[in-house]
Amino acid sequence: MTIIDRFEGEYAVLETDSGMKNVLRDMLPEEAREGDVVELKNGAYTVNKKAAEKRRRELREKLKKLQKEN
Repeated sequence: MTIIDRFEGEYAVLETDSGMKNVLRDMLPEEAREGDVVELKNGAYTVNKKAAEKRRRELREKLKKLQKEN
């Protein structure tokens, strides 16, 4: 899975299964944002909206659980 970790100037920092990777921001779709899951297909990145939303939902649930424990 490849996730957009952050944007730094003209670069996007991607978190991949094999480590961090910098790519030009222009290589990503215009609507891409931090936390999105992206896939490289035929030389172009696309946002996997279903995977991104699932990941956000799971992270929200983990945060709620942690807040309840404290």
